Amino acid sequence: MRVALALTACLGLAACDDGEPDRGYTWALGVGLPVPLVPEDNPMTAEKVELGRHLFYDTRLSGNETQSCASCHRQELAFTDGEALSTGSTGERTHRNSMSLANVAYSTTYTWANPLLLDLETQMMTPLFGFDPVELGLRGMEDALIERLRGEPRYQALFAEAFPDDDDPYTLSNVTRALACFERSLLSGDSPYDRYLGGDPGAISESAKRGTRLFSSEKLECFHCHAGFNFQDSIAYEGRPPRNGIFHNTGLYNIDGKGGYPADNTGLHEFTGAAADMGRFRAPTLRNIAVTAPYMHDGSIATLSEVLDHYAAGGRTITDGPNAGVGSANPFKSNFIRGFELTDEERADVLAFLESLTDDVFLTDPRLADPWQ
Repeated sequence: MRVALALTACLGLAACDDGEPDRGYTWALGVGLPVPLVPEDNPMTAEKVELGRHLFYDTRLSGNETQSCASCHRQELAFTDGEALSTGSTGERTHRNSMSLANVAYSTTYTWANPLLLDLETQMMTPLFGFDPVELGLRGMEDALIERLRGEPRYQALFAEAFPDDDDPYTLSNVTRALACFERSLLSGDSPYDRYLGGDPGAISESAKRGTRLFSSEKLECFHCHAGFNFQDSIAYEGRPPRNGIFHNTGLYNIDGKGGYPADNTGLHEFTGAAADMGRFRAPTLRNIAVTAPYMHDGSIATLSEVLDHYAAGGRTITDGPNAGVGSANPFKSNFIRGFELTDEERADVLAFLESLTDDVFLTDPRLADPWQ
């Protein structure tokens, strides 16, 4: 079975229990990408993915019909929005930076710090119906949403094809299932670095090759939290059990000298109440990281070069204002955030490596684009 899975990954096909390709869906896997795990009650099909793509880009999925999922997850920005904090359909600002959806199929938890959201189907409910802050603003409008979708002629075939066994496929559950299938299809594995790993030595520059070695060195410690094919430590896929509950404090704040973070953004601590969880957030994937600025959970670091400054210092120092403090002295900071020194050439090399993770095919693939245009 392991051999079958390995061959399947290489060919870009999903696998059945007997090792034969699943004709219902073909995974667009890149170099080294394994087959994602999929919930038993929501198997992948091309029809559900296509319905989910339409829903993802449909402004009917906001209360006032002004925004869609894509408003905060733009393809050309690796499905982020380029803003420090996202703005919901009513103009309310969120507390967090929009995370990339690239390779979200491999994630084991969702959002920056919620340890309770363990599948995409459940996570969908937060942007759709959450109210603190309001994102898409559909709370209390579930029936109105379904009627809106019924009224769009294009959905008549899409819902029927995606859920052929349902007498009435227009349900909220089917909306979230289709959206989850589309998001699981957002696979990025064709960056220059991937092509380099696949055997093309000229796919990345000599500078990027040196940067790869630095990234993977004990000097910088990056690889501990940004590990493996997805440069992320909390992942799951076929043949590997999920690794849940991995969150990190990077010394971004220390506003009271005791490890404090801004009151409305304390990370895992919001759910556990444990002092040691103050400021702990999930490590995002580094794939396409060069196009997903600004950075950190609150978008408070503008450039990749400044991100390197933060880690080189072992934590950020803020000299004045309400968030003033020495992050390097945060008592809850990860042991891997120790600081380091880089020459100008080494800094350029690390940045060249990070830029080599940009997958231009993913950012422009028409199969992932807005079908309403």
